[in-house]
Amino acid sequence: MVTLNWLVSNLLPYVVFALIVVFQSEIRHVLSDVGRRVSFLRGSAVEGDSYDDIVLAANLFSQHQTGALMVIEREIGLRTYIESGVAMDARLSYDLLATIFRPSAPLHDGAVIIQKDRLAAAACFLPLSMNPVLSTQMGTRHRAGIGITEETDAIAVIVSEESGAISMAVGGKIERDLTAEQLREALSNELRRYMAPVALPTVVVQNDESDGETESPLRAGSQISADGESDSETERPL
Repeated sequence: MVTLNWLVSNLLPYVVFALIVVFQSEIRHVLSDVGRRVSFLRGSAVEGDSYDDIVLAANLFSQHQTGALMVIEREIGLRTYIESGVAMDARLSYDLLATIFRPSAPLHDGAVIIQKDRLAAAACFLPLSMNPVLSTQMGTRHRAGIGITEETDAIAVIVSEESGAISMAVGGKIERDLTAEQLREALSNELRRYMAPVALPTVVVQNDESDGETESPLRAGSQISADGESDSETERPL
């Protein structure tokens, strides 16, 4: 019994560590699902025209061939990746993005993560995509942008330091060589699709064959008059 207790107490930490290493992908997906639920309750995604600052900044970086990686959080929370960088919690703006990604700035390496109209953190580390289909010409910045969209529902905007090309990644897929206007349209469409309101069911009005009058299924006995108003009086039983 003493030997068994010794084995359990000494080997258990190694067993737990081994399980985490072996099942790290599954654990990451579980944590992503938890983040999705938490983020759904509090709301997320860029609001209004905040993505215009992202487009303007991407266009500036493209013209000067400045490498940049901007990630927009949506339903799945990115807290783990935010904590890997430098906390900012500042209002998103073109000037702030231009300052962060200036080559001489201390935070220009890594990604910025955007929550709604706030810049949550800078210099964040992201998971690299291991997709073998990706071009060998894609560097770490592009693989990180694709990787975060494989793990979550985030949007990644990437600017190449070598060519100045603008790319956008969603769902593990990347669109390359976008103009500023194409990026604006792609972001607008993606965020509009995300924030589209849920369609409510329509009320079906049926005809009463017995007297030819119209009756609403929501209020039995309530009839629609000729002027469009509803008669709320109910018929009394004989």
